[in-house]
Amino acid sequence: MKKWLLICCTILLLAACGQKEVTAQHQGSKGTNAMNEQFIGKWEGTIETPNGPLPIIIDLKKESGTLSVPAQGLSNFPFQSVTYTGDKVKVSINLNGSAIAINGTIKNEQIEATFQQNGGKFPLILKAYKEQPVTYDTLKIPVQNGNLTVAVEKASPSPSPVALIIAGSGPTDKDGNSALAGKNNSLKMLAEGLAQQGIATVRYDKRGLGDNQALLTKEEDGTFDQYVDDAVQIIQTLMADKAYTSVHVIGHSEGSLIGLLAAQKTGVASFVSIAGAGRSLDEVLLEQLKGQLAPKLFNESTNILTALKQGEQVKNISPELQALFRPSVQPFLISLLKYQPANELSKVKSRVLLVQGTTDLQVKEADAEALKKGKQDSKLLYLAGMNHVLKKAPADRAKNLATYADPSLPLHEELLPAIEQFIKNEK
Repeated sequence: MKKWLLICCTILLLAACGQKEVTAQHQGSKGTNAMNEQFIGKWEGTIETPNGPLPIIIDLKKESGTLSVPAQGLSNFPFQSVTYTGDKVKVSINLNGSAIAINGTIKNEQIEATFQQNGGKFPLILKAYKEQPVTYDTLKIPVQNGNLTVAVEKASPSPSPVALIIAGSGPTDKDGNSALAGKNNSLKMLAEGLAQQGIATVRYDKRGLGDNQALLTKEEDGTFDQYVDDAVQIIQTLMADKAYTSVHVIGHSEGSLIGLLAAQKTGVASFVSIAGAGRSLDEVLLEQLKGQLAPKLFNESTNILTALKQGEQVKNISPELQALFRPSVQPFLISLLKYQPANELSKVKSRVLLVQGTTDLQVKEADAEALKKGKQDSKLLYLAGMNHVLKKAPADRAKNLATYADPSLPLHEELLPAIEQFIKNEK
């Protein structure tokens, strides 16, 4: 089965959980085969899973160590044991009852390893960790069940416009990176680029993810409306801050619908939709699944979505469809399916810019056109060759998908100037 890219909620390889204290053991090498001291330090790599690449960080010490999975909010989880024998290392981790083993050999300043969990075995190349400079300040905003941590990218000491950037579906973090699709830094580049042009930006991990994992501990408690309420709280906080001359919203993919609903409730100065769906989720999802599922599973998906759209949960789900429609994610899907994006956009009073890439594999030009019909006075901009992660990419599927996990690629060259001009209301 092909990798699904637009799924709102997906099963992750590593279950996010509380960090329990585990005693780390070090078994020193024997005889003259002493450990290679190059092991000591932080390493980063990507596990190549069937569902896509999953970035991890491990910190190796002589008698202990930790595992971090940023996309899943797992930070510095202690090893159960670590053993060094010459150029080889063996790591054992007990993650909430799930046994993980990492076995590697250091060679040419990198560790060639395998990652094993729950019977699965995946290749893993670990390279020396490069500390990413933090260019933003953090702010905590009161929301339901606690405080939402947001990243504030300042533009200048003097008052400036500010844009709230809302990420897309599933485990997509504030930087635009996903445990499924990989690290591309698209939203990080957008935030920093706008700040350099005099527009402050705010971005954040949605509740249940990354910095805000603690705000959602049970998947079945999550709803789409909570996402909207969180965005509204951020906007209202920014509107009350005299450091900003105006407040704007930029929503990417699923973040487009979150953003336009928040814009309805707050009256922001402008709203920018990037790769936003113009049709309801069931239409878009069935369009994607039609070429990926056997007829029987496709028909089952159609029936499940019909029931969910009517507010009815479905108990019996085929194993192949559990990742999409498992019971714990159904409340979220029900809350999302009630919205028709084009209809909702018609209620937005702010200026609207619709941006759509022509090589987007997930959201099509038909969606941008549907949104345009919903609000005739909105501006529609097609960017030739821009894909779903805002990079220049060909139509070829494999080459297009390769950009999802390449943070070295810049944003499409026309994206930043277009958004900057629109926010500043330049002609």
